[in-house]
Amino acid sequence: MIIKTTIKKVLLAASVLGLNIPLASSQTKEVTIDINLSKTYQTISNFGASDAWSCQFVGNWPDDKRNKIADLLFSRENNADGSPKGIGLSLWRFNIGAGSTQQGDDSGIKDEWRRAESFLNNDGSYNWQNQAAQVWFLKAAKQRGVKQFLGFNNSPPVQFTINGKSYANGGKVNIAPDKYDAYATFLTKVVKGVEQASKVKFDYISPINEPQWDWSDGGQEGAPYNNTEIAGVIKAIDKEFVKNNISSKILVGEAGSIHYLFTKGDKPGKGNQISDFFKPGSANYIGDLPSVAKTISAHSYFTTSPMVSSVKARTALADSVAAVNGLNFWQSEYCILGDNAGEIDGNKRDLGIDAALYLASVIHTDLAVANASAWQWWTSISAYDYKDGLIYIDKNKTDGNFYTSKMLWAMGNYSRFVNPGAVRVDAAVSTSAEDKSLLVSAFKSGKNITVVVINPGTTDVTAAINTNSGKVQFTTSYLTSQADELKPGKITGNKNVIQARSVVTLTGVIK
Repeated sequence: MIIKTTIKKVLLAASVLGLNIPLASSQTKEVTIDINLSKTYQTISNFGASDAWSCQFVGNWPDDKRNKIADLLFSRENNADGSPKGIGLSLWRFNIGAGSTQQGDDSGIKDEWRRAESFLNNDGSYNWQNQAAQVWFLKAAKQRGVKQFLGFNNSPPVQFTINGKSYANGGKVNIAPDKYDAYATFLTKVVKGVEQASKVKFDYISPINEPQWDWSDGGQEGAPYNNTEIAGVIKAIDKEFVKNNISSKILVGEAGSIHYLFTKGDKPGKGNQISDFFKPGSANYIGDLPSVAKTISAHSYFTTSPMVSSVKARTALADSVAAVNGLNFWQSEYCILGDNAGEIDGNKRDLGIDAALYLASVIHTDLAVANASAWQWWTSISAYDYKDGLIYIDKNKTDGNFYTSKMLWAMGNYSRFVNPGAVRVDAAVSTSAEDKSLLVSAFKSGKNITVVVINPGTTDVTAAINTNSGKVQFTTSYLTSQADELKPGKITGNKNVIQARSVVTLTGVIK
């Protein structure tokens, strides 16, 4: 299987313009990828993304456009040429709003696109017609085969917060203990009400998001907590869920950085969450509560560059998770923020391959080093000039254009082909290989095998796959590059040319 792009015209144009553009050379390096099918790691739970914040408007866009966007995110069908219609997300995150939308300008959140509606009315009643555009996407996801759904809160409803706002004052907790039960009742009613209104059931509820941050600038809904406060909220929700036979599992963590899971960190009482929440004997132990998922989650922000430090942190994280029997780790929110040690700047949209290659490297490291069993992107649809969207839109509440990014398709190299229940197996570029730049991960599901290869370099690489005693026949490749979006190709033979600056997924069967 040869994956190449003709570059003569590009070289000529670059020469005429006097540009020095790094392009793949005519020579290819050769490497061997060793896959050990018997050496296994984590079981994959899902790949997901969230509906914050644009879906509250895009879900009301004209049918043709919102359906096309839903297809891009959720569809597992193929186009006539065999290319995937969408990236086939297996989990969808629904933002359960705190009610800043109803407060309008009085909410203190200046950007109305960052406000969120609530199902709860001030008189204590509920309106299940609220968040209607987001509910449209819930239904659209289910119709296209998504089977896992998660409801998350950035803040408790404003009716229960100390300051009556959906963000805090001075970085202090914004819900008092005497409101924990009310918050728990609210979430119980939301699980039931959303299922009644949409026929979609939340498999998970994540009631606390990035509790380490102050959330006091009015930029969006947000709520700080320390670990003791988190444990109190989770215990109240668990009690209410058990009482009302709610089967949704509570996701704990959503830490603002992975370091808060296994180090003390820089926020007193907000770090060491793995041991605090999941090691018996801890004052904040909640690992034995029936509604709590045996999963700790965190966000990969600000820890992804340079690669050496990224790997070091994720190795420590994996060791800490493995020390608790049966515990899983989910990377539950990420987009490209910050300057990333000068490697890539989170500002400005990048619809091209540069951001996509960086994103793919983050997914790879979280899966292959941190042993993440789930990987979830932040905002699936963005109206902003950041590297935060899989799909971008005009900032228009009723209609507009939408634009796909290569980040969408690079994530699809994983989400479309690595399905829930797949098990990661050992995969590495041979230690004797000349080229060490390739990033390789492999997954098996029954008799199916999927290998994802990232080539960030400017030279094509010929890769021979060695499965030792295991017999594998690869049949199809899917290429994401500057020119292609999960472009399908047939595989014949054992050697595969991995195009420079691309992400390639190889699929096959184990014989």
